[in-house]
Amino acid sequence: MKKLFTLLFAVLTCTLLSCPAAYAAQHTSTKKKPATKANIVKNKTKAARKTRANSKSISTSPAPEFANFTQWQAVEGFIEEMVNEYGFERDALRGVFSQVHYLDSVVKLINPPPVGTVKNWSAYRARFIEPRRLQAGTKFWSRYQTELERAQQEFGVPAEVIVGVLGVETMYGQAAGKFRVLDSLTTLAFAYPETANRETRMAYFRSELKQALLYTRESQIDPLSLHGSFAGAIGWPQFMPGSIRRYAVDFDGDGKIDLRNSAIDAIGSIASFLSQHGWQRDQPLVFPVTVTPHMPWPTLIGKRLEADTSRDDLRLAGVIIPDEVPVSYLYGLIDLEDGTHPTRYLLATQNFFAITHYNRSFYYAMAVIELGHAISRHRVR
Repeated sequence: MKKLFTLLFAVLTCTLLSCPAAYAAQHTSTKKKPATKANIVKNKTKAARKTRANSKSISTSPAPEFANFTQWQAVEGFIEEMVNEYGFERDALRGVFSQVHYLDSVVKLINPPPVGTVKNWSAYRARFIEPRRLQAGTKFWSRYQTELERAQQEFGVPAEVIVGVLGVETMYGQAAGKFRVLDSLTTLAFAYPETANRETRMAYFRSELKQALLYTRESQIDPLSLHGSFAGAIGWPQFMPGSIRRYAVDFDGDGKIDLRNSAIDAIGSIASFLSQHGWQRDQPLVFPVTVTPHMPWPTLIGKRLEADTSRDDLRLAGVIIPDEVPVSYLYGLIDLEDGTHPTRYLLATQNFFAITHYNRSFYYAMAVIELGHAISRHRVR
C-alpha cells in the first residue's frame, strides 16, 4: 500500500480531499465546521505499512486515520435513524462513532479496476489452485468430514463446494482480514469514492453498517471488536453482517453463531446461504460448450444471475451443446475471458448461480468449483 500522507501534506490539505469534493456538504455538521486534515492528524506522523490483498480480505492491519465522524451530518442522521427505528442510545452510538477511523486504504481498494483491464481466467485460477491451498483444504476436509457430510445431508450442498468457498475466501480461516469492520463500513457508507454507482454502493454499505450494529447488539459483542475484510466481511466464510443475521446458523450447537472462531458454524452457514439462494440437491454445475460466430448468443451472456434458458433456445442462439448435457435443466451462458487465449464458454445451472450470490463474479464461482474438485482429487492420492 502507498505510504500514508505525511504531516506536511496533512497540514496543507483538508479532510475531504481524501474523498470526492461532492462529499463536502454531506460531511459538515449543522453546528461545527468540517474538520481539517490537520485537526484529524494532530501532529502525529503516520507509520507506513504495506498490505497484501487476497480475493476479499487484507492479511495485515491497515494504518487508520482518525476522523470525528460524529461531526459529519450524514453520520448524525444515521445515528438518529438507529435511535428512532431500533432503540439505540444516542450517546452510546456517538461514543462508538467517535472512535471509528476513516480508512483511505479502503477507499482505494474498493475502486474498480481501470477500464481496459484484461481479464485472465488462467491467472485468476492459479491464485487458488495452488499447493498450499490444496494442502490446507485437504487437512480441513479430513478434520471436519463429519460436519461436512452433515451439512450436505441437511442442505444438499456437497462438501467440495463448501470446502471450495472456504478456501477461496480465507484459506480456511488463515486470512479472515484485520480491518476493523466498523471502520470499513463507516468509511464506505459515508465516503465512497466517486464512481458511477456511488449512491447505490453507499446505500448498501449504510445498510450493512446498520446490520453490523444490530448483530453486535443481539450477540452482545463490542462493535469495535469485529475485524474482517476491507469491505466489512467477517469470519471464516466472510459473511457481511446482513448475511450473518439472515443466513448464518449455529451448526456446532453451542447456543451461539460464531463465524470468527467456529469452523463448524462456518460450514453450516455456507450451506444454509447457498440453500436459501436456490441450490438444488444433486444438480450438476457447469458444462463446457462452444459458440457459432455471427449468431445472437452474446445477448444471453450474464443477462441475469440465474439459469432461465432452455437447451433448445441456447442452440437456436448459436450455442453448440454436447448431447450429454441434460435437457431437463435450465441454463445460463457464461464466459471466462482468458487473456490472449480463447474465451471459454460454459452452460451454468442454478447451482452455479447460487454461488454467484456469494460473489457476483463468474471467475469467483468457477474458482470455488475447481478448487473443491482439486481438493477432492488431492484427498484420494
